[in-house]
Amino acid sequence: MTTAAEVLARCAELDRHSAHPTRLERVHLTPQHAAANARVAGWMADAGLRTWQDAAGNQYGRREGRAPGLPALLLGSHLDTVPDAGSYDGMLGVVMAIAVAERLGDRTAALPFALEVVGFGDEEGTRFGKALLGSCAAAGTWDPAWWDLADADGVTLRQAFVDFGLDPAHVGEAARRTEELVGYLEAHIEQGPYLEEADVSLGYVTAIAGARRFVVSVLGEARHAGGTPYERRKDALVGAAECITAIERLVRPSGCIATVGRIAVRPGAVNVIPGRADFTLDLRAATDEDRDAMWKRLDVELHELCTARGLGLEVVENHRAPAMPCAPWLTEAVVEGIAAAGDPAPMGLWSRAGHDGMAVGAVTDVAMLFLRCADGVSHHPDEEVREIDVARGLDALEHAVLAVAERVERR
Repeated sequence: MTTAAEVLARCAELDRHSAHPTRLERVHLTPQHAAANARVAGWMADAGLRTWQDAAGNQYGRREGRAPGLPALLLGSHLDTVPDAGSYDGMLGVVMAIAVAERLGDRTAALPFALEVVGFGDEEGTRFGKALLGSCAAAGTWDPAWWDLADADGVTLRQAFVDFGLDPAHVGEAARRTEELVGYLEAHIEQGPYLEEADVSLGYVTAIAGARRFVVSVLGEARHAGGTPYERRKDALVGAAECITAIERLVRPSGCIATVGRIAVRPGAVNVIPGRADFTLDLRAATDEDRDAMWKRLDVELHELCTARGLGLEVVENHRAPAMPCAPWLTEAVVEGIAAAGDPAPMGLWSRAGHDGMAVGAVTDVAMLFLRCADGVSHHPDEEVREIDVARGLDALEHAVLAVAERVERR
């Protein structure tokens, strides 16, 4: 039986499949992706699963339930990474799912569903700038416009499919139908500090954040830095700075999350007053209603600040993803699993980060199990999880599968 120590060792083994010798980077439809799929397929086969790679490059394994062809309970996460990644974001959930399939062993034959494990090929969107490509394909929400997306080397997504040995014309075959699935359970590191602050190993997810992203442009007038007095200035950068601090002031007490991750100034000379400042805004909340209400407040505030300074303001929304509430009945099974692992009153958290469940939720119910990670650090080589937390997570996920079976039997 695969232990928590072995799960962590397998995560470390996956680190070898990296595009760089000194840091972890494994992106969609690359030789490193193929190598990771092959290694995961080997572990799946060792756990008694029938394996295949789907038409979008996702790696699957399946063991039948009490009868062949039953709908499947899907366990898994993703195998791709951000640049200079840690060892556990995504990969831990895949390896834990395989371990749980092995632990269930012959008991799977008594389940009222098949058990499947998936390693999605692209969640992060690192290579082509579009996240959730693997799970969107599985959910049947593929957009043909994505074929023209290109990576930093100019390779299009269409060409990358071909180079990987996939046929773009058949990507629709990766889509799962609602009647094929019972639900989707994902174990994942929290990527936040709340479980550690509470000194608990595990928590359950109430919802996955709904996000909106914007490019905000503050428009002023570029003039000589020495010759223009303050009362004549229309400094776009100062206006943008005031907008950014206002965003934090309004959002911080609200329960939403807002991040300005990039700012660019034109013309960008040391002796020229900035005439234009463009910054990005990523806005997230547990519900779309909370997120959208906060954006309305921000929109009014930013316009008022710019008007007071004689500046223009332009806003372009370039991304919107709805929040994904976790299904109560599946979440109850996860809570029961955490209780069986030793915590009778587990913490519920909304996930500030996005996950494959956001896409999979279009075709079936989803729920998530969170594991404590050191200092909440993620998307960084310092990602760290404790062996005891993985051990409890394995117990919880195994029991959750059995709890799902009880609920399916009662339907």
